[in-house]
Amino acid sequence: MSQKTDLLIIGSGPGGYRAAEYAAKNGLQVVIVESAFAGGTCLNCGCIPTKAFCHDAELVEAGQPLDFTKVFERKQEIVEQLRSGVELLMKQPGITFVHGHAHFIDEQTVEVVSTKMPTADDEGWGEPETIVQQYEADNIIIATGSRTKILPIPGITGPCCITSTELLDIQEVPKTLCIIGAGVIGMEFASVFASFGSEVTVVEYLKECLPAMDSDIAKRLRKQLEKRGVKFFMGAGVKQVDGRMVTFERKGKEESVEADVILVATGRTPNIENLNLDRAGIAYDRAGIKVNPDTFEVEMAEGHEATATHVFAIGDVNGRQLLAHAATMQGRRVVNRIIGRSDGIRLDIMPAAVFTNPEAASVGPTEDQLKADGCNYTCHKGYYRSNGKALAMNATEGLVKLLTDADDRIIGCHILGAHAADLVQEISALMCRDTTLQQLRDIVHIHPTLSEILQDIA
Repeated sequence: MSQKTDLLIIGSGPGGYRAAEYAAKNGLQVVIVESAFAGGTCLNCGCIPTKAFCHDAELVEAGQPLDFTKVFERKQEIVEQLRSGVELLMKQPGITFVHGHAHFIDEQTVEVVSTKMPTADDEGWGEPETIVQQYEADNIIIATGSRTKILPIPGITGPCCITSTELLDIQEVPKTLCIIGAGVIGMEFASVFASFGSEVTVVEYLKECLPAMDSDIAKRLRKQLEKRGVKFFMGAGVKQVDGRMVTFERKGKEESVEADVILVATGRTPNIENLNLDRAGIAYDRAGIKVNPDTFEVEMAEGHEATATHVFAIGDVNGRQLLAHAATMQGRRVVNRIIGRSDGIRLDIMPAAVFTNPEAASVGPTEDQLKADGCNYTCHKGYYRSNGKALAMNATEGLVKLLTDADDRIIGCHILGAHAADLVQEISALMCRDTTLQQLRDIVHIHPTLSEILQDIA
């Protein structure tokens, strides 16, 4: 017999648990299902532990001796503290947290299979017990996230190859590290382990790192990492991995790199297997579950007559914006729709950051995109080297690009330098209010701060 609930959420990452909290505060009865740890990938083996490593890498760059055992222990403590916080949050009134694997029975029914382990109180300890529960929900949110995409390269699943999840649990700093992929994950770990003392090599198929970033910013960041000893092979297609050896083709020639550890950072793939999406008539492809870009209602598969307006997919699993904060705001949009509340969330303005040293951050279209689209725009530049706070911080390597349209409205910002993410966040807030460069010029900024770079540009 099925249990009835107002909202069922599959996945307890930032999109799932924040949606559960918000929905419960607005009077909905929520069941949230998690197959692994509360907090999802971001908290347990993604954003949070990586940023803990980034912080300690900065301390090493500032002259603090590296004690990797303490670095690892600190990372674990942070993860466990935040995970406990999410678990406590999921115990608030209106929320039922269920540990198990969920799959669809039909459009409104989800089955959850969990395993109850025997305890000392069980006679003879016994065998693990499989528990099957069914939940019928008025509304369902799929928030199962993503995992590392493994390309069909011979040997890429060998013993020396690991993903970011395993690298975050490594017990000692590898002497040599080869990273396949120069996206966000690859660049952050290249920066971190270069600071920790690894000899880092990055092999990337494309001509430049961080393809979603402004090309000026991406190139400058790569050059900064090269100055710190990271070696890049760009335009290099990996052909095979044989033990510790990575073989790739570049400019028509075959080359190879040997490393103690090989990090596979070749993108992400949505977690849609075993959800039985076909039973619910939900459309999907390799990129993820297909959704309405405004409401995040799932699209129905061809030939399916029903209209599953009560089923939604948020975060990485829909493949639209692979960012934790995007998942959170998509979830908020969905809950608002369920409770009949309008909102002013600007999902078209989505800031992003790469926590390398130095940081890179952006919001809005890049200059490359504006040129390709034939848009009328103006690029305004500012440099860290002329800012008093940057000089005081010994952080003079940095560039700020502010982009405005024909009406002087700020439409984009791309930054390389200290606290780039914080500066881009200010511009994101202004863009959400269609602020012009003239209006930015008139906003008082604290002296001395890095944000004065933005005002000076204006």
